[in-house]
Order: sequence, then structure tokens, then C-alpha cells
Amino acid sequence: MKYMKLGTKPDTFYTEEAVRSVLSDVPADLIIHVNNTKYQLHKFPLLLKCGLLQRLCSDTDDDEVPAVPVALHDIPGGEEAFELCAKFCYGISINISAANFVPAALAARFLRMTESVAKGNLVAKLDSFFESCILQGWKDPIVALQAAWRVSGWSESRIVQPCVDAIVEKILMPPSKVTWSYTYTRPGYAKRPHQSVPKDWWTEDVSELDMDVFRSVISTVRAARLLPPPLIGEALHVYACKHLPDPLHPASIPNGGAAFADDDAAKQRRVLETIVTMIPGDAGAVTGRFLLRLLRVASFVGASSSTRAQLIRQAGVQLDEAKAADLLIPMPPSSSAADKYDVGAAEAVLEHFLAQFQRAAPGGEERRRMSGAMEKVARVFDEFLRIIAVDGDFPVGKFVDLAECLPDIARNDHDGLYHAIDTYLKEHPELSKADKKRLCRMIDCRKLSPDVRAQAISNDRMPLRTIVQLLFVEQERAMGSGSHSAAVAPDRGSVDAIAARNKDKDDDHLPPRPADHKSDVHGRPHGERAGASMTRSLSASTKTAGAAAAAARTKERSGEESRGSRMRNK
Repeated sequence: MKYMKLGTKPDTFYTEEAVRSVLSDVPADLIIHVNNTKYQLHKFPLLLKCGLLQRLCSDTDDDEVPAVPVALHDIPGGEEAFELCAKFCYGISINISAANFVPAALAARFLRMTESVAKGNLVAKLDSFFESCILQGWKDPIVALQAAWRVSGWSESRIVQPCVDAIVEKILMPPSKVTWSYTYTRPGYAKRPHQSVPKDWWTEDVSELDMDVFRSVISTVRAARLLPPPLIGEALHVYACKHLPDPLHPASIPNGGAAFADDDAAKQRRVLETIVTMIPGDAGAVTGRFLLRLLRVASFVGASSSTRAQLIRQAGVQLDEAKAADLLIPMPPSSSAADKYDVGAAEAVLEHFLAQFQRAAPGGEERRRMSGAMEKVARVFDEFLRIIAVDGDFPVGKFVDLAECLPDIARNDHDGLYHAIDTYLKEHPELSKADKKRLCRMIDCRKLSPDVRAQAISNDRMPLRTIVQLLFVEQERAMGSGSHSAAVAPDRGSVDAIAARNKDKDDDHLPPRPADHKSDVHGRPHGERAGASMTRSLSASTKTAGAAAAAARTKERSGEESRGSRMRNK
């Protein structure tokens, strides 16, 4: 950062009994009040360069005693800016940089330290420094803009607009022409000699700006139409990560979110809603994960319903880019609901994705692309279900409704769904048999991989009906591959053991039944008869499968002997 040094004398200002004075053999004849600070100074150096003080002291006698009091409570920049101007009048050495330029310039104009009052006055020197140094740098106009916003907002257009134009001009330059230093702290990025400048080199530095100034910069850059939309989206992403908390990471929330003040929420709500309005409409301008992060923030800070609706719609279009954790949208702190996460918002995002899938014409390129996206979404959503299942207070009915949001066509396999349901059963051991059946009824045993199917068969949390279905699927697989490989179907011993285990498990939870009561509401036998019946059925199926395989091998050998006999006859 560049700076300008003015004056040569040492600093002789000091404080005594809450009064700021300057060492001098001449007694003070001018008292100036700036807010809560009192200055005892001298007319001679100050009136020579300050047109405002000349006017305020014009009707006083030079020999008047006591000293003349002057109030300058509304001077821009306050005490620090006034003291810079006063030291300049005394010839005391001061350093001007982009950090203190704005308050110094505003205070100098307020005091009318212009060329018409004295040649070589402070305003002219500051204007020259602004044009030749601050506007020519990269970080200098950013720092000056921050200071301008703190001191006067947009009112000082003579400083704000030139700084905005200087920043935009450098952003639009090709990266190969960037020769100045910039801030770039992306994970995994290590700057090396002769390394090319990244295209988003400017995004971190402009994220330091206030929201309104940042919006002005980005709007001007977009109007030039020289940068691709994803680069604009990356700038929005960097700004959001810096200024908006992530509800999934309490460390990013002031006070850990325990006492999130209303003014903080209002400020972040304004930042969020402004960023959402700035998102380019081009496909791929921002990522689906970024949109879901904004949706989490919107829920946390209580954003407007229109903002939430827009984020849900846009996130649904790019849901295939998300991960399971991205769908975890915490309930706002003010919510009285017992749920930990807002699953309704995640469900709404999924519905928008499914609506997009349905609109795609069958057989077209878009439908093929959406089919691939559907596979990714199904895997992510099942993993999301698995995370939700850990919540011990999550109702079984809501879990079933959430799992059934995905149509049957979405899941090519049910491995993820099985793991989610198994996790729910593990975390909710108090579930009734009916609820367990309701959960496991969603699993298509034929869509489980061999490893997961084997794991499910030995899982004592699975209902007996599901175990039997899994064994039948194993039997079908064995029968289908019996003539080509040595696949082994479930033997009588494993069937008996599983049936006995599940019989005992069911009997432990069932009240005594009369001897003539043979089935439940689903027509399934209970107790010893259930175990014996299912064991006999599976044993019979095993024997049938073995007989069929033996017959197939006998037939194959007979065909080979017949062909050999014909060859010998020839």
C-alpha cells in the first residue's frame, strides 16, 4: 500500500487533563471542541490554511482573552481527521495512505483547506495523491472504499465512484496482465514462481467491501459482459462464505448461535437476499451445493418466503451436484418445532428436481442426462435418510413418507435404502412389529447387492417376513446360476437356524395365542407352526432347485452322448 508523507517537524501534540495541546512557547488562543475532545491550539498556523476557521473567527479581536472557543462536532472523520489537518497546519509530519485518506480528505474539505485559502494546501495534495497513487493500485481503492463507506456512505461520490471504476477496470483485465499483489487463499493453492494468475484472483479482495459497494462493483462487471457467469458466481460464493454463517458449523455463528441478536440477523438477512438477487440466471453459474448453503442460511436468519422459494427452485434444478450433508437444513433458532432439521425444505427441493425429470422428453438427450442425474440424487437422498435416521426423535411415519418421495424408477439398487432403514431400526429399538414391517416393506430384496443381501439375512433387526423374502431371492439366484456355476443355495441348517431365531424373537414380543389361532392379519403363520412351515417350504424349494439342477445336468450329458453316437455312425 502506497503512502504520502507531509511535513517535517516532530509530533508535539500531547494530552493533559483530558485536553489535547501542542508544545509551544506561545500561549494557546484558540479552543476547539470536537465531539468529546477539547483542543487548545493557536490561531496563527490554523487560520492561515483553514477557510472555515477564518470565517468563524473573523468577528473576534486578535488580542481577545480568553481564547476563542469553536465547536466542530460535525466534522467528518471526528477527532482523528481533525488532528491530521491541524498537524498539517503546524508542519508536523503526517503519513497519508488509503486507510486514512478518506477521513483526511473529507475533513480538509470541511475546513476549506483549499488553494484559494493558501497555496500548496492540504486538499490539493490529497487530490494529487488520490489520482496518482490510490486509483493506480489494486488494494488501495478497495481500502479507500471501505473507509468512505464507514465515514459517509455514498454521499462522497467524488471518492466512491472513481474507486469503483478503478476496481472494475482491473477486474476486467486479462489475468496475464495482472502484475500487482492480491489475496488468494484457496485450499490446496500454493503460489509458485512464474505460475499463471487464477481467473478468480480478485474475488477475495472485493469480498471485503460492504454489501452495497460490492453489489455496485459486481453489477458494473456484469454490465461489461466480459467475464463468464461462473466467475461472477464464484465471487458471490466467496462473499457469502465470508459474511454469512453456516448453520451446520456453529463456530461461524456469533456466540455459537446461542444469542443471535436481532440486528445481526437483520444484517445477514439483507446480505443473503441481496446475493440471491445477484445470482446469474445462466445454467451452472453457481453450484447446487452453494444454493443449498444459502437455503440453510435463509432458514436460519428468517429470510422472506420469496427468497426461500427461489433458492428451493434453483437448488432443485442442480440437486445432482449436492452431497447428503448439504440437505441438512437446521430449523431456525426461533422455531418451536421438536425436529432438528427442516426435512420439508429438503423434500421441496427433491420435488422440484423430480418435476424437472418429468418434463424431459422420453428418449431425448435431456432425458438421458436427467436419468444419470437421477441415479446420483437417489444415492445422495438415501445417504441423507441414513443421517436423519440417527435422530432418536424422528417419527417413523415421517421417515417412511420421506423415503417414499423417490419413485421406484429412481433407485437402481436398494443398498442405500437398506442401510438407512437399518440405521433407523438400530436407533429406535422400541419400534413395534407393525412399524418394522412398514419400514422394511419398502426394501426390494431383488435390488440388494449380494454382499448387502447376505448382511441383511444375518441381521437380527430385520423382521421375519423380510428374512424369508431374502432367502427366496437367494434361492432364485442359486437356481438361475445352477447350470453354469457351483453357486450354493441356502442349506437346511441355515434355514432352520434363521427360522428358529426369528420365531424366538417374534414369540418374545407376542402375547400367548390360542392353539387354533394360526395366522395374523397378513395371513402369516406364527410360533412353531410359522417356523416349521417356512422351514419346510424353503427345504422343499431347496430340494426342488437341486432336482432341477440335476435334471439339467443329466439332460446335458444325454445330449452329449447322443451327439457322440451320431458322429461314430458317420
